[in-house]
Amino acid sequence: MTGPLAGIRVVELAGLAPGPFAAMVLADLGADVVRVDRPGTTPDPTDLLARNRTVVAADLKDPDTRDRVLRLVDRADVLVEGFRPGVTERLGLGPDVCLARNPGLVYGRMTGWGQDGPLAPTAGHDINYISLAGALHPIGPAGAPPVPPLNLVGDFGGGGLLLALGCLAALLERRHSGAGQVVDAAMVDGAGLLTTHLHMLLAQGMWPGERGRNLLDGGAPFYRAYPTSDGRHVGVGAIEPAFYAALLDGLGLADAGLPDQLDRDRWPELEAAFATAFASRTRDEWERVFAGTDACVSPVLTPAEATTHPHQAHRGGFTTVAGVPQPAPAPRFGRSATGIPTPVARATEDTLASWRLSTEDVERLVDEGGDP
Repeated sequence: MTGPLAGIRVVELAGLAPGPFAAMVLADLGADVVRVDRPGTTPDPTDLLARNRTVVAADLKDPDTRDRVLRLVDRADVLVEGFRPGVTERLGLGPDVCLARNPGLVYGRMTGWGQDGPLAPTAGHDINYISLAGALHPIGPAGAPPVPPLNLVGDFGGGGLLLALGCLAALLERRHSGAGQVVDAAMVDGAGLLTTHLHMLLAQGMWPGERGRNLLDGGAPFYRAYPTSDGRHVGVGAIEPAFYAALLDGLGLADAGLPDQLDRDRWPELEAAFATAFASRTRDEWERVFAGTDACVSPVLTPAEATTHPHQAHRGGFTTVAGVPQPAPAPRFGRSATGIPTPVARATEDTLASWRLSTEDVERLVDEGGDP
């Protein structure tokens, strides 16, 4: 493995999106991640959240198999699990058991509501966590219901990335204390954390509060998306005066006698003028018009288009692994560069050799998954 986390070993108890995403981030950065999945599970190269992993199949309800998994945990630096509170305890893989065996272990827990609190034992999804965190309410057009931002805010930004950060912080603290600890990452906490800037704007009186009528929620005519003549869109973010002036120049509206940029009462006039202008050309034509300027105008690309955009191609922002286009590992490092991702694969005796398990344990863990 290459990357800044080379030499770090992680055991991942397979779960849903945010936990695997956290394990993917650690694996992308060079950690050796062994994923423990259900018997009969076949590694799928299109499961991008499982990339850079080797998989062992294990029935965690079987005491012998559980003990072999615990021997993997004995040699790990980090464990990642995303079950409801109390599930790993009932399986005999809870933090008390694991930390007693491996006092330096960082035990990362990913849940929606956290390990405690009135909602902790209940089910939920991204939309529920970001709703309670106050992150969903501001998203969407005026006069309409809030729009779920995919599952980026809860599952991935406020969930998986938060857990990965927490595990890395605990590993860093371990260098001084020599002790591991539990990391309780909850999506409701992380989604709330992501709204810190919004709370700052509220405290400063810069966010009136009505959805779709504010600076960053599509209410400002100079910070929103506009349709173009071909039915596509451009994204405009010309907030600062110099950038706004460049926007007006590109649109041919510098001398149109438009209202002042920050006159909220006349924003509908600005929006109408901008909408008419943008509707006169195609998305790609506008990209060429604003190329090299500071007008902060960009084409709104589909996920498939993003993989081949010239800027992404130059930086290698996307890569193709086993025929599947996907985002490349990020961020980038000057010395300890990350490697090219590999598809998830069944563990073999060779891939488990560095874990220093007994020959019997390795053979049983490999055999339980069937033929690679």
